[in-house]
Amino acid sequence: MNLAITGGTGFIGSHLVDAALAAGRRVRALTRREQPVREGVEWVTGDLSTRDALEQLVRDADAIIHVAGTINAPNGAGFEKGNVEGTLSMLAAATAGGVQRFVHVSSLAAREPKLSLYGASKCKAEELVMGSGLDWAIVRPPAVYGPGDKETLELFRMARLGVMLMPPKGHISVINVDDLARLLLALASSAAPSTCLIEPDDGKPGGWTHREFAQALAAAVGTKAAVISSPGILLRLAARADKLLRGERAKLTTDRAAYFSHRNWVVEPKRAAPDDLWQPQIPTEQGLKDTAEWYREKGWL
Repeated sequence: MNLAITGGTGFIGSHLVDAALAAGRRVRALTRREQPVREGVEWVTGDLSTRDALEQLVRDADAIIHVAGTINAPNGAGFEKGNVEGTLSMLAAATAGGVQRFVHVSSLAAREPKLSLYGASKCKAEELVMGSGLDWAIVRPPAVYGPGDKETLELFRMARLGVMLMPPKGHISVINVDDLARLLLALASSAAPSTCLIEPDDGKPGGWTHREFAQALAAAVGTKAAVISSPGILLRLAARADKLLRGERAKLTTDRAAYFSHRNWVVEPKRAAPDDLWQPQIPTEQGLKDTAEWYREKGWL
């Protein structure tokens, strides 16, 4: 199988490329910067606005897995460009190139488009995919963690210090990046369900309370951190402070603060992947420990 992958140099995409190669797939992946030569991977230089690059990316592809997107932007225009216009460009390339199977990586944030600019952009992108006329599958991952992730790294660092500032009381679902990569590969197959919307997780019914997840993180780094539930207003103030301190490099924006403050980011059981297609294999407690060890080996933690 020939796979065309966007976002292949990012956190989720790099794990997907590894999984695809391990499964014997041939990969063509989009990149904005020169990449080391790698057996089984053809790198295509360009971005989601480079028409010639997208034409080359999808040529002779059996399926497209669209991972690339924008998770942090200073304004709505940034999310629109990265998540909506980028998806539209990929759909156009798929149509022009005659590629029918289109696997789109969305987010649980798309369920609440009025809550954040990020969620609104992901919702718009989903609507474009659903109306494309292609043989599509949409995956809404919950919080994704694993080796290489720079987003949850901040939580691991707080756990190591012994104090964890968490969002207001609520529940979340999580998934290991390698489990997610296996699902995306399974959905790229022509035998996979068509026009399906899937919300995968680690298999924990009802998800994790913020406190439970914080305690699991602390256990993964070998501490018993104090867990402090922060009111939404404090998260918004922290976001403003982060903006002042780190500018465009700020991790906690006001948009993300609104997203984090929501009380229910648990997957819908009715949108689970069919058992014969995919099931999670990595228990979260072990996955968090393995991730913490990876961070230590890389000097990140």
